[in-house]
Amino acid sequence: MKHWISTLFVAASFLAIWPNAASAQNRQLMDRLQGASRIDCQFSEIAKGDWTDEGTEFEASPIEFSAAFFDIDVESGTAEAEGRFGASYIIVRYAQGYLHFMQTLNSGPLYLTTVLAQESTDGRFKAVHTRHEYTQVSLPGFTSRPEMYLGDCAVE
Repeated sequence: MKHWISTLFVAASFLAIWPNAASAQNRQLMDRLQGASRIDCQFSEIAKGDWTDEGTEFEASPIEFSAAFFDIDVESGTAEAEGRFGASYIIVRYAQGYLHFMQTLNSGPLYLTTVLAQESTDGRFKAVHTRHEYTQVSLPGFTSRPEMYLGDCAVE
């Protein structure tokens, strides 16, 4: 009977401590993300969508794509983004472990990048980037259909 009570006590103690340790780690990640001044992202997978006569279709493939955000000011909701056409103005929103970067292009498309307060590897953060865009003609090397990228980011 004493052995059973001891085992129960140890199990209850572990369960009481474990969520607090996980919560503390999550809080550290959230604080680090919310206080970021620069974020450099690498994306390795892409899914492209399109509409066909039969409905919709998606195609996934590997890719090497990077995105960088700097001068991040969560409080004022602003940042800059590096891109192949120079820096552009970004709207920033942080909410409960999600750091969102929203870019609307003058030509119409919307780009969103979300960095999650979850570690991937080597202290990097999981991230997703989407492009809400459609053009009649599809040109290689340019976004012409909706896209979603998966990867991770280094947070400074």
